[in-house]
Amino acid sequence: MVRAQAGGSAAEVLDRVNDDNRYFFDQTCRVKAVELAARLGLTARLSINFMPNAVYEAATCIRATLQAAQQCGFPTQQLVFEITENERLVDKEHLKRIIKEYKRQGFKTAIDDFGAGYSGLNLLSEFQPDLIKLDMDLTRHIDSDQVRQAIVRGILGVCQALQIEVVAEGIETVAEFKTLRGMGVPYMQGYLFARPAYEKLPAVHWPAG
Repeated sequence: MVRAQAGGSAAEVLDRVNDDNRYFFDQTCRVKAVELAARLGLTARLSINFMPNAVYEAATCIRATLQAAQQCGFPTQQLVFEITENERLVDKEHLKRIIKEYKRQGFKTAIDDFGAGYSGLNLLSEFQPDLIKLDMDLTRHIDSDQVRQAIVRGILGVCQALQIEVVAEGIETVAEFKTLRGMGVPYMQGYLFARPAYEKLPAVHWPAG
């Protein structure tokens, strides 16, 4: 069991996650996220990063998340389950079964941090999520970087052909925002719009122009 000690940082908590407590940790985080989103009155999508290596049986694993949503009155259609490209996958077939079950239940799926690791396109060829989130390493200073622009245009072309939505992460400047918007990226997130807040919804600021 993983418990946050007084004064313990998130990194310290994660350091205590191992094969024995990974499933418990994954389930606890999911339920906490749903409960908090409901309490804050979140009306947007709630993205939940899940750990494929901690999900034994998708239908059973998701039960606690559904129960938490029903008990809190949080709409299940707002749930998005994400896998990060950085996570090492032990069993790709297992991941495809998880994604298939999530889609069968009507949930949206996503690949987070796309472009941060070495398996992005391979992962995309194995299963097609509803959306991908471009890692900030691809979007940083994209307004002045033709190489990043070319890479992102290529990803946008693939996603358009596969009917996958694209979200750009880590947007911090108006120039980045305008460049990505001009390239056809429909959704963005980053410090330019809002700063993270602990157990509250931060104010959102949209750039002019």
